[in-house]
Amino acid sequence: MLVMILQLLLLFPSPVESQVDARPPNVVYILADDLGWGEVGCYGQEKIRTPEMDKLSREGMRFTQHYSGSAVCAPSRCVLLTGKHTGHAVVRNNWENGGWGADEPEGQYPLPESEETIAEMLKERGYATACIGKWGLGGPDTIGHPNKQGFDHFYGYLCQRKAHNYYPAHLWRNDEKHIINDGEFYSAHQRIESPLDSEQAYRDAYDRKDYTPDLMRDEAIEFIRSNADKPFFLYYPSPIPHVAIQALQEEIEAYPREWDQEHYLGDKGYLPHPRPRAAYAAMITRLDSEIGEIVAELEKQGIADETIIMVSSDNGATYAGGVDYEFFDSSGPLRGLKGSLYEGGIRVPMIVRWPGRVAAGSTTDHVSAFQDVMPTIAELTGDAIEAGDGVSFAPTLLGNGQKQHEVLYWEHGPKQAVRMGRWKGVRTGLKKGDLTVQLYDLESDPSEQKDVSADHPEILTKVTELMETERVPSTVFPLATIDDVDS
Repeated sequence: MLVMILQLLLLFPSPVESQVDARPPNVVYILADDLGWGEVGCYGQEKIRTPEMDKLSREGMRFTQHYSGSAVCAPSRCVLLTGKHTGHAVVRNNWENGGWGADEPEGQYPLPESEETIAEMLKERGYATACIGKWGLGGPDTIGHPNKQGFDHFYGYLCQRKAHNYYPAHLWRNDEKHIINDGEFYSAHQRIESPLDSEQAYRDAYDRKDYTPDLMRDEAIEFIRSNADKPFFLYYPSPIPHVAIQALQEEIEAYPREWDQEHYLGDKGYLPHPRPRAAYAAMITRLDSEIGEIVAELEKQGIADETIIMVSSDNGATYAGGVDYEFFDSSGPLRGLKGSLYEGGIRVPMIVRWPGRVAAGSTTDHVSAFQDVMPTIAELTGDAIEAGDGVSFAPTLLGNGQKQHEVLYWEHGPKQAVRMGRWKGVRTGLKKGDLTVQLYDLESDPSEQKDVSADHPEILTKVTELMETERVPSTVFPLATIDDVDS
């Protein structure tokens, strides 16, 4: 009997082993920009339509306790691509190489050559690799350029500041500028004292002919089409729905005009808009439609069943640029927004679809984070790796026993957070030299409304210790007070 069982196992290997032996699965990772936990239909959103993400959720697995790498853009992307949390990552905050003018240097703090990225890992495994969208980890002529970080092909914004405008003067295709909108630059940060005379006046002032989401979507579809006969990794970090609020007029018209009784004049940054609520919703629905078009191209090429799709967001919903997060209930029941280490700033949507391997319509409360994505992809595409701070959640995806994180750690500016099982510790006062740690029981209080530090001194002590031991000091991104700096 034992011999027969062994023979059967050899004849019918596990789904992942069988897939890898034939051809490793493609990987498409779609990263939204500032998409809040509550801004997707399958996470409770009732005003904004997201039929494609909802469909992916029905066809795959929805995560309810997935965390971004940080509360803002660049460090979150660094954590995602390297598998190191912000206590160990090189990039721990947004760092700008230049200002807001037309001729200012581009880029943020570059990833060094010593860091291994998901793209480099997969490139070594024979994958074609592309990053199409917003990069933010190194400008032109730096070691952080995506072509030097494992990506065969890049198209989009190298610089996060440029991505504040959906009608910029140029994008980058690898190391060459792609001039668009006749090379015209205008600032994505403007304020007006009173409303313009008409909606057309706003369009004349702030819209141009080349809308970058159109260009990047088309580039992504062409990459899929050109590489359908080989394993590929498409990293699609869309700039949507990061402000400025700029949506195509026909997409805005899909939402009620009565939503917007007042124009947004730019008083909270970015660009004015006559219908900010409708336009913001339209941006998210636009991102959703791009996801649908990518899936449709995979199906057209006959490779949808051989492709792992992951969809997430780099941090929580924004408070800036005219976004009415209260109207949309953008954080759902969670406390905080982008920039915060409370749950609303770092708990993000996460949907994974892999037909025939990830159970359709499934939901998991497994606690996971961006640093887990690299080891997960490694395991699903070949050999598992033991590196960085991540724990592969491939077992969760495949319905097997799952190892749990002992601790999750974040730092951003003058703030720290630690999650240890049900317990979450948060420090918010480091800029003022305040080392106080708030303690929350996420099992009974996911909205972080009651600080229970006085009731659990032993847990508080452990969490406080972890805030020291889970990090190494950074001279480039020093942690206020802890690294003996003022800010």
